[in-house]
Formats: sequence, C-alpha cells, structure tokens
Amino acid sequence: MATRTLRRRLHHGDVDWGRNEHMDESGLDDINEPLLGKYGYDEDSSEGYDHRSQEDIWDDKKKEQLHWTYLFSNLIAQWAQWLANILLSSGSIIGRFLPLPSIIQNGQGNKNYPICLSPLQEERLRNLRQRLEVPFDGSRVEHQDALKQLWMFAYPNREIPPLKSELWKEMGWQGFDPSTDFRGGGFISLENLIFFANNYPDSFQMLLHKQEGERAEWEYPFAVAGINISFMLIQMLDLQSGIPASKAGARFLELLGEDDKAFDNLYCVAFRMMDAQWLAKRASYMEFNEVLNSTRTQLERELALEDVTSIKDLPAYNMLN
Repeated sequence: MATRTLRRRLHHGDVDWGRNEHMDESGLDDINEPLLGKYGYDEDSSEGYDHRSQEDIWDDKKKEQLHWTYLFSNLIAQWAQWLANILLSSGSIIGRFLPLPSIIQNGQGNKNYPICLSPLQEERLRNLRQRLEVPFDGSRVEHQDALKQLWMFAYPNREIPPLKSELWKEMGWQGFDPSTDFRGGGFISLENLIFFANNYPDSFQMLLHKQEGERAEWEYPFAVAGINISFMLIQMLDLQSGIPASKAGARFLELLGEDDKAFDNLYCVAFRMMDAQWLAKRASYMEFNEVLNSTRTQLERELALEDVTSIKDLPAYNMLN
C-alpha cells in the first residue's frame, strides 16, 4: 500500500525531490542541505515498509568486490590522516624532517589556507567559476540541445522525446519537464551528467539503470541525484568564495593545475562513490542525505592523501569503468 501511494504521488509530481526555495545572490541555491531526503515525506506512508533483513548478505561476487573496494579506500584515507596527526604532533622528531603536503602542513584546526595560485590555476578557476554562474534556461536552444544530448547518451536506441514528456521521469527527473528540476543547480549540473555519460559510459549506464547490487524498493532518482552531487561538490570545494579556503578546496586547486577537467572527473568519482555508499548502507531514498554526507566525508579524506596528484590517483577512481 505504501509503495503504491508513493508511486501515485511521484506520478502526479507531489513528491518534491529537488525543491529548495532559499537562493543566494549568485542565483545558486542555499546548499546547506541536499535536495533529496525529507522532502515530500509522509509519515503515514511508512506503515508496512519492508525493512531490510540483517540476514540478507551479498553473495554476488561483483557486489562483494565493490564493498571491499569501498572499505579499503576508506581504510587508506583514515590511515593517512592518522599518520599525519603523528607527524604533526609537537613531540614528533620525524615530523620535523619529513615533508608533508601543503594542505596538511597547515594543521587540522585552521580553516583558512593561504594559497598562491599560478597563472594557469587562476585561469582554470576563473573558467570554472564562470560555468557556475550560468543558470539553466529552458528557452535557450543550446540548453535544450544539451538535454537532448543527455538523452541520446542515456538511451542511444530510442527516439528523443519532446522537452516536456512523461518519458523524462525514466531518467530520474521529478516531472515531465526536466528544466524545473535544475532551479539553482545551474547548467553545470547538466554538463556534469553529459561528461559522465560521454567519458565513463559503462559506469553511467550501470548507475542509470541500477544494474549493480541489491536495490531498495524506493531508489534515488538518477538525474536529480546528479544535480545534488554537483551542489555537494561546489560546497565542499568552497567554489562560491573568491579563492577556495577549505582544505578540500585548496587541494582541489592543486589538481586543477594538472587537469582542466578536474571538477568534472571528480563529479564522476563522487557519483560512483555515492552509489557504492548507497549499496553498502543498504539505503532507501529517505536516507539520501545521510549517504551524500558520507560521500562528502570520504571524498575529503581521499583528497587529503599525500600521494594524490590527480583525480585518477584517488582510490575511489578505480571504481569507475
């Protein structure tokens, strides 16, 4: 009964997966809270919800490998932080002689990290910030074409539907008009999805069609989840400030100097990591916020690793196909 109720509400657009009415001056949503999760939740609809059994184990080899990859990358990140704390302790003689990455040498307690940008980093950061400032505009032909391009990547053997069609819900848009789901997400969130589909098509298709792992009856909607991931990265990397001052943001600038597509590649890693967290936690859509927060924490840990000099060095990058 609960599932049928939710499905009817989804069909009629009553469940709001992506609304956030708080807007800042730049036109971006206030992203202190992800877009999925508690919105549209009806406590009465939880009656009869089939909670997952603790005895239900993963016996599929691929799921087991995915689970251990996630655990191993988490262990590496925690070990690196532990080692950094030892080397930075006041009584550590080793710490006086062993070099640490600049992002760690600033210490755990400071929030601001002085950064000296190269001309190349400044140019790439400026270009990225310009992308952030472009809102999605459904009346612009190039934005319409981008949506159509995303559909072609997602469903190469199907005709492109009208820009307002119930078929868009299959991709994980909230309603029949995808343009209403971007709101403050901006055009960059659509660019991220297209980049993911074009550069990592196997992983994109696997997540789009939920092909891996044991899935919840109430799954996260793929496209709107992708917009949330763009939000999360913008906030985590402190890209709305003049120069990113967070630890993750400072480290990201180093990676941006090596790869002008660092943000887009990190987006793909984050999406894949989010899905791995989703499966490991055996989550349902009401737990999306928790999963997204865990994903952010894990990304911050991996970005702090000493031997990471590019996005491809992140342990979680190995999960991309």
